[in-house]
Amino acid sequence: MALRALRYGDDEHYDVLSAFIKSIRGSDADAGLYWLAHMLEAGEDPRLIARRLVILASEDVGLADPQGLLVADAAAHAVEYVGLPEARLNLAQAVLYLARAPKSNSVLTALDAATRDIRDGAPARVPPHLRDASYPGAARLGHGDGYQYPHADPTGWVDQAYRPAEAADHRYYRASGHGDDVDVEPGDRVGRP
Repeated sequence: MALRALRYGDDEHYDVLSAFIKSIRGSDADAGLYWLAHMLEAGEDPRLIARRLVILASEDVGLADPQGLLVADAAAHAVEYVGLPEARLNLAQAVLYLARAPKSNSVLTALDAATRDIRDGAPARVPPHLRDASYPGAARLGHGDGYQYPHADPTGWVDQAYRPAEAADHRYYRASGHGDDVDVEPGDRVGRP
């Protein structure tokens, strides 16, 4: 292993990683590249960098550009498959893509809101029409009664309850309005004719 001219301690490790993520979140492609180069020159584990990019792709880009997760995952795969020094190009491509992508944290905020509901309330039971009806005796227990199969409807969507009554009126996901992260009405889907 070659000696690195640039080194940093544990505290600085977290500071550089923080600057890296915040630069990409802030859409500063050049700063993202700077901190990437800083970490690579200091001998940072490229798998750690790749993992952070995969997380950022869902946490900070999310539904505004769903392709961001594929790009970050491809870079992480390249780190494993190709290795350094060549994989630095794959990491740089992911940094540039994610920095330039529209941003939305609606995935994070939606999951956090649903998690709070689960933690703060009594666990709700699965509604009977959504319960597993594939085993012998399930029908006798009422499992699956009233379930409407969306693919049987010409629109591919049916209006039915998918949450327990305790959470029926709780809204978790709120579109950011950035990029592809836009509100759709129930039954409407982006790209649907």
